[in-house]
Amino acid sequence: MSDGTPADQFLDAAIGLLRRVKAEESHTVTAAATLLADTVEAGGQLFAFGAGHSSLAAQDVVYRAGGLALMNLLAVPGVVGVDVVPATLGSALERVDGLATAVLGASPLRAGDALVIISLSGRNALPVEMATGARALGAKVIGVTSVAYATETTSRHSSGTFLKDHCDIVLDSKIAVGDAELTLDTVPAPFAPASTVVTAALLQAVMATAAATLADRGIEPPLLRSGNVDGGHDWNRRVFEQYRDRIFYQH
Repeated sequence: MSDGTPADQFLDAAIGLLRRVKAEESHTVTAAATLLADTVEAGGQLFAFGAGHSSLAAQDVVYRAGGLALMNLLAVPGVVGVDVVPATLGSALERVDGLATAVLGASPLRAGDALVIISLSGRNALPVEMATGARALGAKVIGVTSVAYATETTSRHSSGTFLKDHCDIVLDSKIAVGDAELTLDTVPAPFAPASTVVTAALLQAVMATAAATLADRGIEPPLLRSGNVDGGHDWNRRVFEQYRDRIFYQH
C-alpha cells in the first residue's frame, strides 16, 4: 500500500480507477451515448436500473439537474437501495428467478427504448433476466458492470451467464472483485469500496456525451436545470410538458 493516510490512499485508488476508465472505456462511453442519443431522436424512452448499492448510480441519472430529463428509474420493489428491513432481503431478491420478468411486464418499457442496467458483479438472476427480458421486448441494453467478476466468480443464474453476456454495449467499471480498495495489517478485512464513485462518474460521462451528441445533430438535449437557480422551475416545466409522454416520474 502506498504512503499517506487511509483517506489519501482511498482517493488515490479512486482517481486511479477513474483514469483507467477514461483511458480504456472511451470508445464504449461514446457508443453508449450514441445509443441513448439515437433513442431520444427516434422518440424512444430511456430507463435505468440497479439493485442494492448499484441502484445509487441509477438514481443519480434520474431527475437530475444538468442531466437528461428523459432518464427514468425502472424500480424493483425491495431492491432499490437498502430501504428494506432486513437489508439482506434485498440481496436475496436479486437471486430470485422470474422477478425481472414480472417487473418488465408491468413497466412501460417497449421496443425501441434503451435500458441501462447497473450491476457490479452481474452474476445474479435479476440483472441477467432484466437484460434478456428487455432485449426480448425489443429494447437496447447498456450494461455497467465489472467484467472481472465474469472470470473470477461463477454466475448465480441458471444459464451460467453474466449481465455482460446479454448487453448491446458493456461499460467496464474496472472494480476489483470484492469492491474494497484498501487493506491494513490492523484491519481484518479489505475495506473502502469505490464502485459507486466510479460507476456514477462513468454514467455521467455517458450522459454528457449523449447531450453533446444530440446538440451536434441540431437537437436540443432535453436537460433539466437546478430548481435552486432563478428560472430553473420554469425551464423544467417546459421540458416536462414537451416530453410528458416519455417522463414517468412526473405521473
